[in-house]
Amino acid sequence: MSRTRRTDEGQGRLGSVLSGMAVALGCVLFLGGFVWGAVLYQPYAVPTGSMAPTIDAGDRVLAQRIGGDEVRRGDVVVFEQSTWGDLPMVKRVVGVGGDKIACCQDGKLTVNGKAVAEPYLPEGKDAAVTGIPTTTVPKGRLFLLGDERSGSLDSSTHLGDADQGTVPRDAVRARVDAVAWPMDKFGMLERPEGFADMPGGLSEPGPLRLVVSAIVAGMVLVLGGAAYGPVAKRLGRGRGRGRSRTGEAVGVG
Repeated sequence: MSRTRRTDEGQGRLGSVLSGMAVALGCVLFLGGFVWGAVLYQPYAVPTGSMAPTIDAGDRVLAQRIGGDEVRRGDVVVFEQSTWGDLPMVKRVVGVGGDKIACCQDGKLTVNGKAVAEPYLPEGKDAAVTGIPTTTVPKGRLFLLGDERSGSLDSSTHLGDADQGTVPRDAVRARVDAVAWPMDKFGMLERPEGFADMPGGLSEPGPLRLVVSAIVAGMVLVLGGAAYGPVAKRLGRGRGRGRSRTGEAVGVG
């Protein structure tokens, strides 16, 4: 057996081992990412346009399962409140227990007397359409508004309720981290910096980016590892034919 042939066989065995390791690691990352995501996140279909343009009617979102005590101002949450309806709803938290909410000062929503910048509102509109008198949010409850203020059935339309349109923190089921569909809107929700300087600050997004990265990396490794065998065989056959022709050429004459 020639040294060249032994070298080729050694390289082939090493390539096969590395290919198998890549496929195995890829499977772990791919399946692990899906399981991790399924444990942490729940997909929701949003039925109305009350959160437009952030989330339009028919959009699919990914929401991290969290407890109500983790909610911060500015979060877009999925919640259930029997007095508002029988289905999960999606709104933005603009006030927590103890906050004084009012609208409007120079066309802006105010929280504890401070005007809040809300760049997520529909272009050309402002919070003035809600017309909220100064309302104190009871302890342990949340004040929620839709980004499409003119058509959202939210806390502003339930001000006459016993709890002044607020919902309990334990009504929250999840926090929306990203829009998953349609693809042209795929991505993480922007952090609402208008609430950043308030007590408690902003919540941190969940590990969705890491989950997606694990799934994508796993898929690449599985496909790359699986493709190695056929590619290596084809290249090997090409090298074999090349050596055979060289040998024949040397033997002539």
